[in-house]
Amino acid sequence: MRRLWSTLLLCGCLLGVAAAEAWGTPLAGLSPPEEILLVGVERKGHTGADASGLVWEVLRLVFEPAGLRVRTGTVPYIRAVGLVTRGDADAWVGAYPEETAGALFPKWHYAAEVIAALGLSRTPEPRLEDLGNFRLAWIRGYAFDKYLPRLQRYQEIQRYNGSLAMLRLGHADYLIAARAELEGVLAWAENPEAYRITDLTLLPLYPGFADTPRGRELAALYDRRMAELVRSGELRPIFTRWQQPYPFD
Repeated sequence: MRRLWSTLLLCGCLLGVAAAEAWGTPLAGLSPPEEILLVGVERKGHTGADASGLVWEVLRLVFEPAGLRVRTGTVPYIRAVGLVTRGDADAWVGAYPEETAGALFPKWHYAAEVIAALGLSRTPEPRLEDLGNFRLAWIRGYAFDKYLPRLQRYQEIQRYNGSLAMLRLGHADYLIAARAELEGVLAWAENPEAYRITDLTLLPLYPGFADTPRGRELAALYDRRMAELVRSGELRPIFTRWQQPYPFD
C-alpha cells in the first residue's frame, strides 16, 4: 500500500510539472495555469473571433510567459465593457485612456489606431481642427468627445446597421470610428464610390481592467511585461507580420 501511494504521488507530481512547463509557469507551486479572459470587438487582423490577429498575439506574448493562459471573446463594445465592470471578464481591448469610469487603465498602450471620418464624397473633406463644424455620430461607448477637439454636435448610435442610410439622408455629416471599422461599414455599400473615408488622427489603444484587487495585479503585470517587451524589441516582428505600424518608436 505504501508503494502504491508513493507511485500515485510521483505520477501526480510529474503531471503537475508537465502542465506547468507546457504553459511556462514557475514550477515551485506545481499549480495549474491561471486564465485571463480578454474581450473586444471583432476586427479582422486585430481581434479575430478565431483568436487570431495582432492584438491577441501581442497580449498572449504579454501574459502567457508569465503563467496566464489567454482566452479571448469578441462581443460588441458596450457589452465588452459591461463584462469587465461586472467581473465576468478580466479586461477589454480597444479602449482609449480613462474613457470609462470604474475601470483601470495601465500606463502602456499596446497599439495605436487611425481614427477616421466616413462621409459622402460630395461633402467637404473634414480636418481634425474643424470637426466641431459638423454633425457627427459614433457607436455608443466610444467617448470621442474626450479625445477630438471642440466637438459640439454629435450623437451616439447603437450599431453600424443603418449608418450609411443615416449619412445619405443627412441625419449626420460624418461617422467617426477606427479606420478598420469604417472600412467594414463601407464594404456594405452598394455604391462605395459615393462615400469617402478621411484619416483624422492616431489614438493609442489600451486594455481596460476591472478596478479590483485582481484587476490591479493584472494591470501591474501588463505594464511590467510591456516594458520588458518594448525594451527587448520582441513586439516588433508581430507588427511587421500583421503589416501594422510599430507604435513604440
